[in-house]
Amino acid sequence: MRTFKLASLTAAALSLGVLAASPSMAQAPQTAPAATSKMAPAAAPKTAPAATTTGAASAKTDLVDINSATPEALEALPGIGKAYSAAIVKGRPYKGKDELVQKKIVPEKTYDGIKDKVVAKQKS
Repeated sequence: MRTFKLASLTAAALSLGVLAASPSMAQAPQTAPAATSKMAPAAAPKTAPAATTTGAASAKTDLVDINSATPEALEALPGIGKAYSAAIVKGRPYKGKDELVQKKIVPEKTYDGIKDKVVAKQKS
């Protein structure tokens, strides 16, 4: 009988602890997005017109052409230093940006970090 009371008391304490911890864990992530969502509308109208007018142009200018970029422009990419940029220049021309990994110019992990920032344009 005494063991039963101790077990039920322990179970009750654990369930209260879980219930008490659940709302605080659920509330913490909700307060951070709510604070940023309140700030986002104030900043969005100021930047929205500029983003719509230059969004396409900036997306094109942000892409680095691995077939024509300078070594300095390649070095500005994350994970690309002087050695990798020199290897990229030496291995030109590329039919596709994925050839950086196929030709073992850069490791796949580095390529994963830059694949959205590079393009391999072909001469017409």
